Amino acid sequence: MNIVQFLIMSIGIMAVLVLGYAAFSGPSPTKESARRLQQVRFRHSDNANDKVEAQYRKAVAARKPKAYRLAGSASRLEALELRLHRTGRNWTLSQYLYFSGGLGMAVLLLVYLKSGAPLLALGVGVVVGAGVPHFLVGRAINKRFDSFVTRFPEALELLVRGLRSGLPISETLQLVAVELPGPVGEEFKLVNDRIRVGRTMEESLQETADRLNMAEFSFFCITLAIQRETGGNLAETLANLSDVLRKRAQMKLKIRAMSSESKASAYIVGALPFIVFGLIYWVNPTYIGKFFVDERLIIAGIGGFIWLSLGAFIMAKMVNFEI
Repeated sequence: MNIVQFLIMSIGIMAVLVLGYAAFSGPSPTKESARRLQQVRFRHSDNANDKVEAQYRKAVAARKPKAYRLAGSASRLEALELRLHRTGRNWTLSQYLYFSGGLGMAVLLLVYLKSGAPLLALGVGVVVGAGVPHFLVGRAINKRFDSFVTRFPEALELLVRGLRSGLPISETLQLVAVELPGPVGEEFKLVNDRIRVGRTMEESLQETADRLNMAEFSFFCITLAIQRETGGNLAETLANLSDVLRKRAQMKLKIRAMSSESKASAYIVGALPFIVFGLIYWVNPTYIGKFFVDERLIIAGIGGFIWLSLGAFIMAKMVNFEI
């Protein structure tokens, strides 16, 4: 191995380490210190806004039990089962595993019969068998979440109309479950079913919020918790929340439209090398097969893949906006 190959491998390893540190590093000590100072200011301030903020944080902290555990954090199988449940489909864990394994074996045999390279066939089979089902489940989850976010302000407006007409909050929740179709009605129906078997409304809503892991529904649960602590007009509070969620959805759509061109460019640029490599390998496997034999080509391919991953990571960070 000459000095050029050694430099390429060193730069690639350094880039991987930097990306791993940026992706998996913990919270910043400076931000943590600023957050603690802000909590002290809220606790000892005489300003009315600071007191409301302190009461809000206290209500949010009181909603979590002492032995709080994030849904799906016990094991990989539990997290996978939770993902399947978030799709809203009747997909079971065994069906997912059978489909993933069958797809991986089919791709493995196809690539092996075409190329005769067992390691390449194994790698492609594992990547396709694990990646394609994961992608399909994620796509179904995002589609259901988008539908939920779109119809959730309508559910809040229906709750507001029911409360202003004199109905209690439990009956308005049941009204939402009956009147609204789709994932919103399904989730509120599950909440009502838990309340009927003896669970409290707060516990039922919190279980749904933990499973959905959605900011909009968490806002709704926090609003109900604060109203129970402080009192006030719940209908007006929910009406304001509905307006905020609609503006939040509009902002998301605006950001999605503004970043769609960059995302399309990233998809095309990222997929083009793999498409060209696959087509050339399919037409003339002998010509492109040198990438799996020649050390220089292997190092060049690894370096190109690392730089491509670095560019995709940077572009993803550039078009990813928190609202």
